[in-house]
Amino acid sequence: MQRRDASGALRGRSLRRAVPLLALVLAAAAGYALLRDFDAFGALALHRETIVAWCAEHRAWAVAIFVATFVGVVALSLPGAFPLTVTGGFLFGLLPGALLSVTAATLGGLVVFLVARFGLGEPARGWIMTRGAGAAFRRIERGLQENAVVYLLLLRLVPAVPFPVANVAPAFFGVRARTFALTTFFGILPGTTITAWIGVGLNDILDRGERPDISVVAEPQVFGPILGLIALIALPLAIKRLRRKGA
Repeated sequence: MQRRDASGALRGRSLRRAVPLLALVLAAAAGYALLRDFDAFGALALHRETIVAWCAEHRAWAVAIFVATFVGVVALSLPGAFPLTVTGGFLFGLLPGALLSVTAATLGGLVVFLVARFGLGEPARGWIMTRGAGAAFRRIERGLQENAVVYLLLLRLVPAVPFPVANVAPAFFGVRARTFALTTFFGILPGTTITAWIGVGLNDILDRGERPDISVVAEPQVFGPILGLIALIALPLAIKRLRRKGA
């Protein structure tokens, strides 16, 4: 009888842990179905005067709605972070827009991180490691073991790993929520600031009938400093590996 009660309690805890994950998946599916054909820049071009006037008159509400929307988009892994960041620069200016976008993206990523940690846990990690994505997750695990802070910063600065994957993977390898949040915030800050910078000139872009283009990041005057920052952050990992080979 005690064994049966313990088994039932275990299943009950597992189901309760799965509820946030199930809610997130259902909300993501609904959001994708509703927003997949939505043209954010087209809507902004059509209603920009009304939107700008309303945001100027109701600044606090505009900030709250922007942040809440951004958190939802990131938490549900929906497409839309780029147009939202551009819009943030357009509506609030370069630094305020970038900081709001970085804060919202970090909070949204933290939601995914916590749901993955408490709603998936060890069983999901074991399942992933035995599938096709296992090799990629093992590389992430090795990097986190060498230097978690440096590796997480590099994951954010170098977009070789999709943002949703970089939100989930650390949850399986014992990364603290505080470390995850700080490295996410500072790791995405350079790229987000550049994207918000595009938004500062959005009026001119829309007047020409064009769409914002992230290719500005490839310009030498923009990409050069980012490359230098990546090299500086990666230096401790490189030194550690060289020492290991020399030992």
